[in-house]
Amino acid sequence: MKIDIHTHLLPENLPDWKSEFGYGGFIRLEHHKPCCARMMRDDGKFFREVEENLWSGAARVKDMEQTGVAKQVLSTVPVMFNYWAKPKDGLNSSRFLNDHLAEVVAQNPDRFYGLGTLPLQDTDMACAELVRCVKELGMQGVQIGSHVEDMNLSDERLFPVFAEAEKLGAAIFVHPWDMMGEARMTKYWLPWLVGMPAEVSLAISSMIFGGVFERLPKLRVAFAHGGGAFPFTLGRIEHGFEARPDLCAVDNPHPPSHYVGKFFVDSLVHDGRALKYILDLFGPDCICLGTDYPFPLGEAEPGKLIEDSRLALSQPVKDKLLYGTALKWLGLESN
Repeated sequence: MKIDIHTHLLPENLPDWKSEFGYGGFIRLEHHKPCCARMMRDDGKFFREVEENLWSGAARVKDMEQTGVAKQVLSTVPVMFNYWAKPKDGLNSSRFLNDHLAEVVAQNPDRFYGLGTLPLQDTDMACAELVRCVKELGMQGVQIGSHVEDMNLSDERLFPVFAEAEKLGAAIFVHPWDMMGEARMTKYWLPWLVGMPAEVSLAISSMIFGGVFERLPKLRVAFAHGGGAFPFTLGRIEHGFEARPDLCAVDNPHPPSHYVGKFFVDSLVHDGRALKYILDLFGPDCICLGTDYPFPLGEAEPGKLIEDSRLALSQPVKDKLLYGTALKWLGLESN
């Protein structure tokens, strides 16, 4: 069995939020030919070409059957977070996306789990929508960005959302977006190649140094892209903590290594050597299959890297990576 925790979904048609809210910056879909669309910013700037498997549950199930994926965990495309929008408008767009995602799950409950999105620019609204996602829509948790405008995930304004997630037993999936230094990475697709791994490392480090895992030990958080740059720079991060506690240990007295094994990452690292390294670092109980379906930077054949005979992983380890750890992160081990 394979459970893919990192997949993205959009409705086939998006509202004209620019007209509804009175200002721009939102994404719309331009259906320019059958089974395809362009994701466009409402200022006319092209963002991404997509196909029907981004919105069609039937197309997804067909792909899943061909690749042996039993279930996908669905979440929105990060560009839809809309954290920059006015809070009420962010709530309205989140509710629209969440209602659609829950409907897709309800139509295929044996195939999909759902993660909602939240208007994190307003803590009270975000907490209320988190409760609705879990208690009314039946979702397993939420996806959030690696930062919220000027707030890193260590920001105290976000802590009530994490506390509510722990209380509800909701899983959190952290995905990079709005990458740092993007203005200097306009060529070569560098925001996706370099910026995304850095964003994930920033998110992990922020939650560690900010004491989120210390204060909420039952919180279940998974980070995209194998933890990004964090696993490969942990030595430097740890050394910095030990060398300059006056700068690093200001909100949490424990070193970063104390929290290795207390959060999850997906397996999307694209390289067997990298997978072996994060296995040695985190252990199989903290790594879940993730592909970034249906986008081109994802793993086209889900689980191919895990099942590569050259890695010589035992079957129990493979079982954890392919589905067992995902059930643990989702809080569904006993189901």
